[in-house]
Amino acid sequence: MFTGIIEELGTVVSFSRGSGKDGGARLVLRAAKALAPDDRLKLGESIAVNGCCLTALDITAETFAADLSPETIERTSLRALVPGSRVNLERAMTPSTRFGGHIVQGHVDGVGKLAELDALPDGNWWMAVDIPAELAHYVVLKGSISLNGVSLTVAKLAGLDGNRVGVAIIPHTYENTMLHTMKPGDPVNVECDVLAKHVERLLEAQQATFKRKPRKASSLTVEQLREQGF
Repeated sequence: MFTGIIEELGTVVSFSRGSGKDGGARLVLRAAKALAPDDRLKLGESIAVNGCCLTALDITAETFAADLSPETIERTSLRALVPGSRVNLERAMTPSTRFGGHIVQGHVDGVGKLAELDALPDGNWWMAVDIPAELAHYVVLKGSISLNGVSLTVAKLAGLDGNRVGVAIIPHTYENTMLHTMKPGDPVNVECDVLAKHVERLLEAQQATFKRKPRKASSLTVEQLREQGF
């Protein structure tokens, strides 16, 4: 589990596809903080790469690798990475970690597209992302959303289906994440608030149960209503 507070920028060393077009891939990344000697990433640990939870493998003093399943390649923007690409990195949270963002699982719901990235006064930026229409109902004004692994607050909803999400980017976030490398049209990994997805599932189950249970006939009669003054 993650918080959406990016720890550092990593760099893609290599991205190697498997032998088949529907197969997986091997991603090798260069990092600094995650590989510091005093708290080095360990084999098998989870790390979020542009908001996608991956398993660290083949760890060296400067690099680590991760295998991408066909599902990951199909459902995330990681398939667009090339050597030299900068990526957001966040290690999994610990029980003592300050919970500075929101609950981010690293389970990408879909890939959106950067629509706007406009400079504002004092080093701030305005960012708008067109997310898949089927995800729009999970997003609410002033709610949280993870875009390429960055925990952000929804500042505006627009678009025909309410699927254009606008967020304000402060100078620190812009300078210390890979957002400053992006341009309109670039793919964006989108993870909606997990609480919204759980609520939807619970309501669906409740509605299904209600439909299965036969309604009991009311014992209330017209005469009783008249006696009560209705």
